[in-house]
Amino acid sequence: MSKIGRKPIPFSSAKIEIKDKSVFISGPKGKFTHHLPDQVELSLKDNSLVLSIKENTRNNRILWGMHRALLANKVKGVEIGFEKKVKIVGLGYKAQLTGRKLIFSLGYSHKINYDLPEGIEVKVDKTGQNLIFKSSDKMLLGEVCSTIRNFRAPEPYKGTGIILEGEVIIRKAGKTKVAA
Repeated sequence: MSKIGRKPIPFSSAKIEIKDKSVFISGPKGKFTHHLPDQVELSLKDNSLVLSIKENTRNNRILWGMHRALLANKVKGVEIGFEKKVKIVGLGYKAQLTGRKLIFSLGYSHKINYDLPEGIEVKVDKTGQNLIFKSSDKMLLGEVCSTIRNFRAPEPYKGTGIILEGEVIIRKAGKTKVAA
């Protein structure tokens, strides 16, 4: 039995409609459509979604848990939303928001322009080094933060670069003078 798949998905303000193998989820933060495979069945019970499988096989249990997690993320996204914090560390490193475009100064000979995709909101503090990304789509939010991190990945000697919240940078010792 899937330990994740059998847990019900509670919801409060989301409106959920089930048609065949499609689930339409809408709420105050956005709307999603999720398509279920034939092996997984979905039902509504007392303000919660319950997933089940037709046949207990290994592949069906894998699909059961995965689609339960995907549906739970979409329900949480339309009700509450997701948030990720990004910190830019380094002398002169900063970001600037102009309209739907982020402009990064990261120590290169040029500035990096990044167009924000639809569904992503960003707040930049006055120093330009702390960014807060918000979205109702967890996968899109992770993809955007990962792309931005790759503009200047944190380096292990000084610790400068773009760091996601909760990320641990393993620092290395620099060269030391050897006494002869």
